Amino acid sequence: MKTYILGIIIVEAFVIYFTINFAKKLAENKRIIKAINLFALFFFLLLAYLFFTNSNQTTTEQNYLENYKHYSPFFIGMILCGFNFLQIPFWLGWNLYLMNANVISLDQKLKFYYLFGILVGTFFGMLGIIYLLNSISKKILDFSKLIIPVILPLLFLLLAAFQGYRIYKKYFKIQTQ
Repeated sequence: MKTYILGIIIVEAFVIYFTINFAKKLAENKRIIKAINLFALFFFLLLAYLFFTNSNQTTTEQNYLENYKHYSPFFIGMILCGFNFLQIPFWLGWNLYLMNANVISLDQKLKFYYLFGILVGTFFGMLGIIYLLNSISKKILDFSKLIIPVILPLLFLLLAAFQGYRIYKKYFKIQTQ
């Protein structure tokens, strides 16, 4: 599990470093931001659909994890985090907010302290949440049966609705003055 999270951290380090260095340039390119926002909407809808349609499969019937046990958890973490395109607008927005509010200064040396702090916090935060959710799912087995078929699809539908609202408000609503 720790090597899986380390794989995620490696990819996040590149994404965060990229968004730190190019936050203002990326934010000024409205076409890229709009494309990322639209992609996020469809990505949330796709995740909701995939979790809902595959929720009737059980691990004992399909044993789909057996196919992946030969791969390194480190590389699986890197690959899955690499497909998480939603982290780009998140880190871009967060870094811009902190820079514009003068909360952080990202001079040469300080940017690496900031990056290191984010990565350490992400590692231990993810590790803690994994242990917490694992212990909860073992204690409340009936609840864990609702997570994949009901709760996760609803969560992604809510996120898609919120993202759709943000897109409508930002790009399509007629601005009145």
